[in-house]
Amino acid sequence: ANSTQLVLLLSLRTMLSRQVATAGARVGAARGFSVLTAAEEFPGLPSTSPGQKKGSVTSVTTLPSGLTVVTENASLTSTVSLTFPNAGSSSEESSEAGAAIASRYLSFKSGSGLSSALIVRNIEDVGATPFSSAGRRGATVGFTAARENAAFIAPLLATQCSFEKWDVKEAQQLAAAEAAEATSNAQVSLSDQIYAAAYGAQSATGRSYYTAGASRAAIVSFYERNYILNGAVLAATGIADHEAFLRMVEEEFPSSAPGAASPERGDIYMGGEARVSAPSTGFAHVALAFEGPKSASLMNVMKHCLNNGSAMPFAAPGIIGVYGGSEPSGASSTVDALSNAVGSAPSADIVAQAKAAAKSEALTALDSGSKSLADAMTASVLDSNGFSAKALADSYDAITADDVAKAHAAMLKSKVSLAAVGDISDVPYQATIASRFG
Repeated sequence: ANSTQLVLLLSLRTMLSRQVATAGARVGAARGFSVLTAAEEFPGLPSTSPGQKKGSVTSVTTLPSGLTVVTENASLTSTVSLTFPNAGSSSEESSEAGAAIASRYLSFKSGSGLSSALIVRNIEDVGATPFSSAGRRGATVGFTAARENAAFIAPLLATQCSFEKWDVKEAQQLAAAEAAEATSNAQVSLSDQIYAAAYGAQSATGRSYYTAGASRAAIVSFYERNYILNGAVLAATGIADHEAFLRMVEEEFPSSAPGAASPERGDIYMGGEARVSAPSTGFAHVALAFEGPKSASLMNVMKHCLNNGSAMPFAAPGIIGVYGGSEPSGASSTVDALSNAVGSAPSADIVAQAKAAAKSEALTALDSGSKSLADAMTASVLDSNGFSAKALADSYDAITADDVAKAHAAMLKSKVSLAAVGDISDVPYQATIASRFG
């Protein structure tokens, strides 16, 4: 019996060995041990040795319509934005107060024979995310989408609004709601007051952007005068072929003769005082501002020079300054700290640190997503009529300590502007503060 079991066991082992050998032969025959590469045999697999990343290439062209088109080709997603530099509240006529904020809400509304629903549906169907913004200095409308869909829906940005009564009414309601919300924000109020102090409360630049109550006629007049292609900037990221994108713009965007570009507002920096007393807040917000340099890069370096820890710096086209806050009893000390922050000429070491910080901030914005890049491209075109990362970096490298010293001296020669909001009974008046700067 034992002998018989041993023979059966050996036979079983032999049979299994043959089956394994046969299976191995079949696998070898199936694979064939070919000389095909992994990419050829399994198409679609990601490369294990990716090639060197190509640098971003930017192109800028101004079309006969007056529209400037700036594109870059390296972003993985596309942001396309159309900026109207004169569509901010600083371009409002006295009878148009509140038209800028209402006009923002006419973005993606009915026009050019398309309904609001159809415009939005076309954007949503390709997975794009629309956006719009406005302020004192211009307005922007745009979207972020996959690269392959950018050119397809870009013409929707240039839709010529038909001002349907329901669209205008909704825009007025949304503007009123945003304005009401802004009035309860102390920081927004302080910003409004510093502009009122710097340019005069009755000037277009000094008036608040957050103004409700614009009439339909005022909105239509403002929109038709300022939302035009002449002088506008179309920025697009992730565009592989600049020339093809240009052809699309020339074919799909309005081709009528360019309207006359709105002249830039001539509001002059005056320097003054604006105060909003609200004792119930139990806090004092204070800001000091001066006229700033024209160069955006020099302005940014100057802003970082004022960042000394005792005050928070701010800068916007035309003005630069510092702000802070405290309990009502400490308001006078806060003003002293702010005055010291702007009154002391920055040393060479501070200038070097400020240049490095400002340059890093500007270059980081280029690598912070496609929308941030599109914003930077637009700002550069409006500031210098061109854009490149190298030129941007060079603009900061070229600033010297002497340039900053001259800009700082010129800043102090302009009349100081004071804005105070909250429980401000202990905040000195502007004339007292102005005496500190000679």
